[in-house]
Amino acid sequence: MKILVAIKRVIDYNVQVRVKEDGSGVVTDNVKMSTNPPDDNAIEEAVKIKESGKATEVIAVTVGEEKAQETLRKALAVGADRGIHVKVDGIIEPLAVSKILQKIVDKEKPDLVFMGKQAIDDDCNQTGQMLSALLNWPQATFASKIYFKDGKLEVVREIDEGLETIEVNLPAIVTCDLRLNEPRYASLPNIMKAKKKSIEQLNASDLGVDITPRIQQIKVEEPPKRKAGIKVANVAELVQKLKNEAKVI
Repeated sequence: MKILVAIKRVIDYNVQVRVKEDGSGVVTDNVKMSTNPPDDNAIEEAVKIKESGKATEVIAVTVGEEKAQETLRKALAVGADRGIHVKVDGIIEPLAVSKILQKIVDKEKPDLVFMGKQAIDDDCNQTGQMLSALLNWPQATFASKIYFKDGKLEVVREIDEGLETIEVNLPAIVTCDLRLNEPRYASLPNIMKAKKKSIEQLNASDLGVDITPRIQQIKVEEPPKRKAGIKVANVAELVQKLKNEAKVI
C-alpha cells in the first residue's frame, strides 16, 4: 500500500502574526515558518502505518514556493520515503491545490491520501473535501483514530456532538485531527539521512492546472483590541452590571 501525504508550510504557531502596514497581507519576511500542525499528525500516522507493515511507501507532497522544500525535508526526516514539490509562487487557493493534488494522485496511484484537517493560516478546511470530490473517492475528515478492518478503513471522527465512527472503502482521503497521535521529533541522524532522499520538483504549469486566484483579497487588518476589564466592589454591583449592562441574567 502506498500513502501520499499533503503538507503545507505556514507561519509557526508560536509566532505572533503581524499585519503589513499597507494592509496587503501578513508579514512573512524573517518570520519562523514550520509545517502546518495537523499535517505533522498526517505524516506521523502514515509513518506509523508503514512501520506496522501495512504500507510500503510514504510520499510527502507540498505545493508552494522554493522554501517549502524545508517542510518536505522535515517530513523525510521523520520517516517519509521521498518528496514531491510543486513550485508555486504567491497565494494559492484550496481549489487549485486540490486540482494539483489530483494530478499527483493520478501519477502516483496511492491507496490513501492523508492531510491535516485544515491549515492554521487560512483556516479554509476545504482541500481534502475538494480532492475527494475531484477523485470521486470516499472521505473521512477530522480523524482522531484510524483502524484497518477487512480491507476497509474504520475512522473515528471528531464532530460537534462528540465522536462519529465511519467505515470507508479504499482508496480514500483522510484529514487528520490533532488528537490522532503525537508527532515525533526528527533526530539529528535522520535529518542528515533526509538530505540524501529524493525530492521531485514540478511546476503547476507542467501539470496543466490553472492556479489563477478566484478570490480578490482587498484588505487585511487586525481584530479590534479588547477593552480593559473593570473591578466591582461587591457581589451586588456584579449582579447589577450583569443584569443591566451585559444583559446576561
